[in-house]
Amino acid sequence: MRLKIQEAVIVEGKYDKIKLSSLIDGLIIETNGFQIFKDPEQMAMIRRLAETRGILVLTDSDGAGFVIRNYLAGAIPAEQIKHAYVPDIFGKEKRKEKPSREGKLGVEGVPAQTILEALRRAGATCDQTAESKKGRKITKADLF
Repeated sequence: MRLKIQEAVIVEGKYDKIKLSSLIDGLIIETNGFQIFKDPEQMAMIRRLAETRGILVLTDSDGAGFVIRNYLAGAIPAEQIKHAYVPDIFGKEKRKEKPSREGKLGVEGVPAQTILEALRRAGATCDQTAESKKGRKITKADLF
């Protein structure tokens, strides 16, 4: 099941973005880790998105994720930001040789259902599921 989310979802890295893009329809922005601290243009874009559609922050449950989350929370007004939290799950991602320093899975390694639950708990504005659109066929009139 894919969720169509109105808010722009902020994640840490490209693998988080890849995982999330398989679960939701919506705008996903990656911070490139701590690069968010050095990129004023990206921060300005995030502020504009927060004003127009709101943002939803989904970072890893490790220390680096909380640093990024707190930075965004301090830069964006509270009414324009929502926070989705993935639980602490210990293990290692398939693509890595060894676990992270803290031994926790990041967004990319967390099961899909857990991520969807976190988004719902955060109060993500879900327009409708993509599954409900699947049944209708495209007609020639649609193409005109």
